[in-house]
Amino acid sequence: MSWNWNSHGLPFLPGYSFQDVTKPAFHRPQTLGYKNGYALPRRPTIGIGQSPLLSAQLRLQELNQLPLQEHEASYDTYDISQCEDFIPAHVALDKKVLRFYAYFTEDVLYSPEEHYRIRSVVIHYFLEDDTMCIIEPAVENSGIPQGKRIKRQRLPKNEFGEYYTWIDLNVAMDMEVYGVKYRIIDCDSFTKEFLASEGIILNVPESMPSDPYTTHRTKPIPCFTMPSKCDPANKFLTMDRKVLRFFGLWDDSQSLFGDTHPVTIHYYLVDDTVEVREVQESNSGRDPFPILMRRQRLPKKTKTHISSFPTCVLEVSKDEVEEYYSPRDFQLGQKITMLGRCFLLCDCDDFTQQYYQSHYPDMELNPVEMTRQEPQPADKKKEVPPYNGFGTLEDSLQNCLSLVPVPPKKNLVKQLENNNKVLRYRAKLESQFEVDEDRTFVLSYYLANDMISIYEKSSRNSGIIGGKFLEKTRIPKPDSSTENPQFYSPTDFAIGSTVEVFGHRFVLTDADRYVLTYLESIQSQVPTEILNSLRRRFGLDTYTIEKHGEDAVVEPSSLN
Repeated sequence: MSWNWNSHGLPFLPGYSFQDVTKPAFHRPQTLGYKNGYALPRRPTIGIGQSPLLSAQLRLQELNQLPLQEHEASYDTYDISQCEDFIPAHVALDKKVLRFYAYFTEDVLYSPEEHYRIRSVVIHYFLEDDTMCIIEPAVENSGIPQGKRIKRQRLPKNEFGEYYTWIDLNVAMDMEVYGVKYRIIDCDSFTKEFLASEGIILNVPESMPSDPYTTHRTKPIPCFTMPSKCDPANKFLTMDRKVLRFFGLWDDSQSLFGDTHPVTIHYYLVDDTVEVREVQESNSGRDPFPILMRRQRLPKKTKTHISSFPTCVLEVSKDEVEEYYSPRDFQLGQKITMLGRCFLLCDCDDFTQQYYQSHYPDMELNPVEMTRQEPQPADKKKEVPPYNGFGTLEDSLQNCLSLVPVPPKKNLVKQLENNNKVLRYRAKLESQFEVDEDRTFVLSYYLANDMISIYEKSSRNSGIIGGKFLEKTRIPKPDSSTENPQFYSPTDFAIGSTVEVFGHRFVLTDADRYVLTYLESIQSQVPTEILNSLRRRFGLDTYTIEKHGEDAVVEPSSLN
């Protein structure tokens, strides 16, 4: 049996252990300390009079590394202002990075055109924590995945666990990382100043070797035929992403609620296509549709035999176009019509000016001030649609004057003055049938609203039911129109005159006594023939009019 022994030579068993009376503190020691306001790890030390139990806890390797010799005390006077404030390394070297330029060689297998590639990289060394990262700059249209090759970390130097530090880096040297050998050729100015301040002598910088495949691609391909000016491949390589930009105005004032809109016209030199974009303005009230005309080739001149084609429906093919728009057709200060829309070219950008000066030196580029003309309202009269036959003319007209129709205004003064004032006339129906000869009607004219109602008097054994023949309504004259209607008034009713009511003709044979009294009160507005006809009628006979029902008039006593 093996026993565990404590520090006093006794077995570690119940009854054989006791508390160490020499131990002064029982708390867990802190591993971090603060110096000048910065948190730093605390290193254990053995001082004079320290407990031997604390020193027994240290490992043998740590004891060998601790400085056991005592430093002699110095009592010399010194200037406190010459002492610099303590700043830890992770604060002093924060955001300080050494940058080296390097390259590595990559073998290419199974390719007859190239055997190896030269790929350039940038090595970043962070002084704060001695980490490094390697980034390969992206080359356009290379077809190789590029970017960050090695993320930020401490890079191993050898198999013994050592890591690269800034002391190991220099210009014109090789650095092997994870099986790839990088050749450092140069560094930036900050790196040179830092290494020189630390006493490191830099080697002579080297130049970046050329890639054999890239050099081979720069050589012109031997051509044994005449080069074509319309080569699409050459045009793509030389004119790709080169766009002429014009600033203009789209005149849309001829349309309903039209206006002048600022636009931007793009002419793509790679395929001679044109795109028109509308410039959006804040609080314009228009929908945000930026593309007014999509990118396309615009025909300038088509063949004559297809001029009658419905081009608004059918697309024009290439065989039907004689000429397309070219950069020569875009002249500043002039109007150009594209797909039925008129555009005024006002200005262009710097690249467009340089392009025209080099390719079209005979064309003058004179910018025009972009002045938008406010649309002037046209003096157009509102046309009232024809009457549809529903409701009265006044009610139908209100639907044309406002979106939410309101009742037509009434003459309240006239209604109050002529309230319950009715002019009654006796009438006969003019008809070709013998049955209608004995029918008697009472025509009532209401002065309050100029409406007419007709009541038929019932007669025994006539076979015709009397009663209301026509409700209150305004009756237009037969010679009037719906655009300029003229309605019957008391000045049109004379004894013996004919009144046409919606296709029925009535002959006035008699009138109420009040009719003559009312017309004489306004005789200045009534024709003399109307008054004379009524006076002759009442001067021959004496009538006694009594009410029969609500709207009826009793016949004269001489006719009973």
